[in-house]
Amino acid sequence: MSCSGCSGAVERVLKRMDGIQSYTVSLETQTADIYADEGVAFDAVLEKIKKTGKTVTGAVRDGEVVGV
Repeated sequence: MSCSGCSGAVERVLKRMDGIQSYTVSLETQTADIYADEGVAFDAVLEKIKKTGKTVTGAVRDGEVVGV
């Protein structure tokens, strides 16, 4: 994410997703911390973010680093 529009796009997608409890998107660190209900598929969240045109370069699920 290189601008506030980029981070805003990710925030808008997360805000619209059912089952997202909370999230923090940081332009400074280029990260998003997302907390979701147990029934929300990890891959579904990643795909929604990718559809904004952003590249996901890493992810942590339940404390474990996973490939993307």
